[in-house]
Amino acid sequence: MITTDYLVIGSGIAGLTFAAKIASKFEDRTVSVVTKATADESNTKYAQGGVAVVLDFKEDSFKKHSNDTLIAGDGLCNEEVVKMVVEEGPRRFKELQSWGASFDKDALGTLNLGKEGGHSENRIAHHKDITGYEIETTLLNHIQGLSNVTIYKHHFAIDLITEHHLKIDDYNSIICYGAYIMNQNTGIIETIKARATLLATGGIGRVYGHTTNPDIATGDGIAMAYRAKAYIADMEFIQFHPTVFYDKMVGQSFLISEAVRGAGAYLRNKKGRRFMLDYDARGELASRDIVARGIDNELKNSGELCVYLDCTHLAIETVKEQFPNIYKECLARNIDIEIDYIPVVPASHYLCGGIDVDKNGRTSIKNLFACGECSRTGLHGANRLASNSLLEALVYANTIFRYISTHPTALPSMNIPDWDDRGISHSNAVFISKKTQELQNLMRDYAGIVRSNNRLDEAFKQLQLLYEEIETYYKNSKLNTELCELRNMINVAHLIINQSIERKENRGGFFSMDYIEKSEHLQNDLF
Repeated sequence: MITTDYLVIGSGIAGLTFAAKIASKFEDRTVSVVTKATADESNTKYAQGGVAVVLDFKEDSFKKHSNDTLIAGDGLCNEEVVKMVVEEGPRRFKELQSWGASFDKDALGTLNLGKEGGHSENRIAHHKDITGYEIETTLLNHIQGLSNVTIYKHHFAIDLITEHHLKIDDYNSIICYGAYIMNQNTGIIETIKARATLLATGGIGRVYGHTTNPDIATGDGIAMAYRAKAYIADMEFIQFHPTVFYDKMVGQSFLISEAVRGAGAYLRNKKGRRFMLDYDARGELASRDIVARGIDNELKNSGELCVYLDCTHLAIETVKEQFPNIYKECLARNIDIEIDYIPVVPASHYLCGGIDVDKNGRTSIKNLFACGECSRTGLHGANRLASNSLLEALVYANTIFRYISTHPTALPSMNIPDWDDRGISHSNAVFISKKTQELQNLMRDYAGIVRSNNRLDEAFKQLQLLYEEIETYYKNSKLNTELCELRNMINVAHLIINQSIERKENRGGFFSMDYIEKSEHLQNDLF
């Protein structure tokens, strides 16, 4: 039994920002950060673009940033949340800078703000093309100076502890008392009790297999919250990043930042034709859902396997300076972007829905909070505006910190039973890998960029069979990370498919062939 004041599950920008702030505020209280890989392995680490924030008030404004967010969100954003995040953004960004995060500046020392798809002004603060890595490193360095923070590396969160685990049948509301955590080095499942628990577990990219996300992005927090009966919303809105390096491999793929298109790169088909202007007047700088569907349509019409990103007309020295990692990675893959087009395809990138939270980051379960990509705040609506995710994490981590600071809760006093896995047989790694691939193939084929009711119904039937098979296997096997991840991904896939079936009109990242007619809310529809 481990007792801590604040349990944080996830070590990206959301979890670490909250941990740093609450630990600094309450030096006599303990903060435990649980991460299933190394401390720096998170979706944050791989964010290339930057932080969308209004800093140049001569050219930009909160109203412009809010309008861009609302347009991208296709009528489903919570306007109060948009206003809160956009207006709070500059303060949180400057706080991050005060902790040591460095962002690119021009010769005069002014922040060199970039522009990405869906933005009307230059407002993306970035650190070359490795902004996420810079932020992650800064936060970890900051955390190391706080003696009341413990980071549990290689620890996997299995389940949230609620009345269900305490065998309490008569209760008015669900309360979170902590979580069961598996030490991946020993296999021992530990019990952690906490005043408050924060889920900051990142995305769900591996559900699709072909993804920009790291291997750890298996939707663990969402699945745990779902099993605990938290409210989950907007899971149908999956953002596919339009430009991921095409190399015929399924798995984590190399992202070509949207900022490259912001710098002037063109999308071309195999014949060399610049095609995005056929779909949107903004061309390559349309919002991601539109660009991803445009590419998908080009590929289906032509039968080709990829389209191309053309940087050859750009000043190569500027490209090397702004995107050194992308330039080097392309060279390593035998593409010299000074003379060659970059082969690209869309890939699963970001979930706009997740665990539903209010403006204080509270879930529908008492003492359970969620922040970052695993949460559904209402900021993104049906489609996230580029680089709003890091901003959202910074703002909501601070909002949750402020709420918890002024609404204290007591440590759970009851006895919580240990996890019981006696007499359970060991699981088969080959079987789990095979079933994981089966799930990923199903999701790519039936619940991808363009969907239909018939295919979603078929996906539901196939997934139900897989779910029943894995639940039986789970109950009879000794737990390991891969089995728990597969179970979580099946839960997430169930949410995506069910909520896709429930949606009866096209919005943002959700597009079905059964709803071709443009609704009164839609803007910039492709077809």
